[in-house]
Amino acid sequence: MQLVIRKYRPQDKDAVCNLFSCSALELIRPCFYNSVSSPLHLLITVALFAAGYLLGSVPGALVLPGVWIALIYCSCHNIYSSYVQLKLKTDMRDISGNFLSRPDNCFWVAEAQVDGRPQIIGTVAIKTKQSGEVRQAELFRMAISSSYRRLGLGVRMVKAATDFCKERGISELVLETSSTQVAAVNLYKKLGFSIVCTHTETHTYSLVVKLAKIRIIRMKLCL
Repeated sequence: MQLVIRKYRPQDKDAVCNLFSCSALELIRPCFYNSVSSPLHLLITVALFAAGYLLGSVPGALVLPGVWIALIYCSCHNIYSSYVQLKLKTDMRDISGNFLSRPDNCFWVAEAQVDGRPQIIGTVAIKTKQSGEVRQAELFRMAISSSYRRLGLGVRMVKAATDFCKERGISELVLETSSTQVAAVNLYKKLGFSIVCTHTETHTYSLVVKLAKIRIIRMKLCL
């Protein structure tokens, strides 16, 4: 497969936004599975089934846990779908302006020849800021097309970002990912990132986050 990692161009926008959206929405299913299979949520599901059965209603024994499971799914769906909508209306609306207007920021795409035509199969971005006396960069929009994962592309994308940071004397690279993205967390650890902290502060309601059983993981790499 012929592959090149290059800077974003304005004509890439539709493909980049589509890849970003699909990659984020793919996380709804594993998030739901993790949440609904957690010990607490399993206990609540069984308790609701038992409550409906003890009330002498077979439909109730099915409806009560069904409503509970649907609520969990809606919470998982809300987290990722609302995140996509928010980012498409903000920084992804003007990628060049938000990620390429300053020399220490960048947005890359991985472009492959698929059936003789160029296709964007990966993205990653960097934004730099001064944190006290430390020049720190944050990694954003890491996404790999589902058909091209586990081929080492993620490593190459992160390396492009870290090389860019090193050339500019940036001493720290940080990122945030979700607990749903187990493979991504493992990849970052393999590349030398360490977990700094976890939290539940997101763009949506705290109750939704609790039902989805999701945590945000912040990681750092010293360059």
